[in-house]
Amino acid sequence: MVLHLLDGTYELFRAHFGAPSRRAPDGREVGATVGLVQTVLGLLAAPEVTHLAVATDHVIESFRNHLFPGYKSSEGVDPDLLAQFELAEQALASLGVVVWPMVEFEADDAIATAAHRFAPETRQVRILSPDKDFAQCVEGDRVVTVDRRRGRILDEPGVVAKFGVAPESIPDYLALVGDKADGIPGLPGWGPKTASRVLARHPHLEDIPRDLDWIPARLIETLFDRWEDVILYRELATLRRDVPLEEDLDALEWRGVPRDRFLDMCDRLGVRGLRDRPRRWAVT
Repeated sequence: MVLHLLDGTYELFRAHFGAPSRRAPDGREVGATVGLVQTVLGLLAAPEVTHLAVATDHVIESFRNHLFPGYKSSEGVDPDLLAQFELAEQALASLGVVVWPMVEFEADDAIATAAHRFAPETRQVRILSPDKDFAQCVEGDRVVTVDRRRGRILDEPGVVAKFGVAPESIPDYLALVGDKADGIPGLPGWGPKTASRVLARHPHLEDIPRDLDWIPARLIETLFDRWEDVILYRELATLRRDVPLEEDLDALEWRGVPRDRFLDMCDRLGVRGLRDRPRRWAVT
């Protein structure tokens, strides 16, 4: 059995910027939510998708914002998109899938936790997101990431080929080079090539010797002068695996769309064209 874990926040943002604007009967903007529902219905149409959970950011801010003021936040996000976060979670639940709305943690943490917890019980865990943060979760070909838009699957050799380091070193790599999407600045002068060369030989920051002589001395000086900063950046980049998820694996089996709940959601969104889209209705 293959477990699919969907990054709902990524899909909602992608729908917001890629799908047309749409107004519900009550006048509010719902285009991103409708696009998300269409995406998940398409996913559920695949026979191999038997077990699915979707993690969302109920709010963008998390515990990481308390650790570092520059971490990503809701500032600058389109209010029409922010206003759909809760509605999107309700729409996902109307499809009969398990939804993990995160407040203290991030959606990425919930997915990392689920991948770690359920991998031993499955043939494969597929993390459906192109986010580079998830490379740290990859384990051989048992836990992989899937970029559905580009049709790319990233297993452990794929992580090494793409980043030059093993999955376990991804947080260290992101701490050095930074992650603009998450507001992690990285260290001045440390680019992807240098970081991957160093971490390929010394997998973690603590393993890097002070007398390393085959990269510019100024980079080593920066590393140790900014040591507390880079350790914090790694903490920010490290996905948590201890999110308290209540469901067991059996609860993640998709058993069909609950008809009445879904049809009511279609009415709320004003999308009658989706009423006949589900491939299977839940048995009541």
